[in-house]
Amino acid sequence: MNDQDIAAKGYAHPEALVSTQWLADHLTDPKVRILESDEDVLLYDMGHIPGAHKIDWHTDLNDQVQRDYVSRAEFEALMRRLGIDDSTTVVFYGDKNNWWATYALWIFRLFGFTGVKILDGGRAKWEEEGREMTTDIPKARPSSYRAAERNDTPIRAFMDDVKKHVDAKGKLIDVRSPDEYSGKKLHMPDYPQEGAMRGGHIPGAKSVPWARAANTDGTFKSADQLRAIYQDEAALAPGDDVVAYCRIGERSSHTWFVLSYLLGYDKVRNYDGSWTEWGNAVRAPIEK
Repeated sequence: MNDQDIAAKGYAHPEALVSTQWLADHLTDPKVRILESDEDVLLYDMGHIPGAHKIDWHTDLNDQVQRDYVSRAEFEALMRRLGIDDSTTVVFYGDKNNWWATYALWIFRLFGFTGVKILDGGRAKWEEEGREMTTDIPKARPSSYRAAERNDTPIRAFMDDVKKHVDAKGKLIDVRSPDEYSGKKLHMPDYPQEGAMRGGHIPGAKSVPWARAANTDGTFKSADQLRAIYQDEAALAPGDDVVAYCRIGERSSHTWFVLSYLLGYDKVRNYDGSWTEWGNAVRAPIEK
């Protein structure tokens, strides 16, 4: 696949994706910074795309004390260490259909950083094509990046926001597995139980598992295929105010990216408190 193939898929913002060939052609471009963000944080050390830096979502993106993301000062320090400034194009990729790559991108957007793209197909497609991998750790010349204050309001929902959204009969998308949505399980298939006391879903939420947006090779489905899922099946429209959620906001960041960048929805928020918060909250209403 090349970038003409991406353009042919009819996305609202095709520039948000790059092909493996585009990235191969830009490995040494000083204005491009490649960041790998994986669920399995050991994968990077086993081999990564040449020039790629590691983003550890546990330590680089999350506050180490309270349940929140890094502060402006911490984000600024991360960006400076990675040699990123406002002139840099940042390309994210990772394992699991770019699940954690979109999570990292979403957090960058909380700070208003706009020069972000996803490698279509992620790590799996790069490896499948037999492209070069390395264990060399790159060094970046530190930048003098100045971060903006984090502004959560446009793309992040908190529990009070979601309660108001439910009361207003707003559009909610539950991107977890069907068994989590129904309450049969409190965790993803093949994963341990991770902190929810009760099963089910937020009242009014439609079930659209996040990975339905991806093809078997990890690339994103075409805009027509995505509209068939989100508009024809889930009854969303581009002008809707949409809240997506999962367990801790990582899977729903993938759906947020699909709706915002690929389908061009204007108002999509990721509820990162998700089921670990809602499923444990006193008197939070639940449907099964």
